[in-house]
Amino acid sequence: MSLDKAAVRAIAELARIEVRDEELDHLAGELSGILHFVEQLAEVNTDGVQPMSSVADLTLPMRKDVVTDGGQFAAVLANAPDGVVEDQGGFFTVPKVVE
Repeated sequence: MSLDKAAVRAIAELARIEVRDEELDHLAGELSGILHFVEQLAEVNTDGVQPMSSVADLTLPMRKDVVTDGGQFAAVLANAPDGVVEDQGGFFTVPKVVE
């Protein structure tokens, strides 16, 4: 498939890309080359090939879906900006943000 200046101008307009007139010939050639390559890919015989999302055969590790507290209570509270009020249950103390 070969693209002309009018098609490239229409594509640029749809993509909301500003293209100068002197660039249209070059872009037409580049886009035509891309489309030619895609046409070549369409000719490849893929009968019996399973669709895949990755070339690496990976299996994600499974775990039980159990709600926990994460076991990181002290590490999380160490990030508190003004420290933690231990006698009130270990809450963050933060500056007032609403007047």
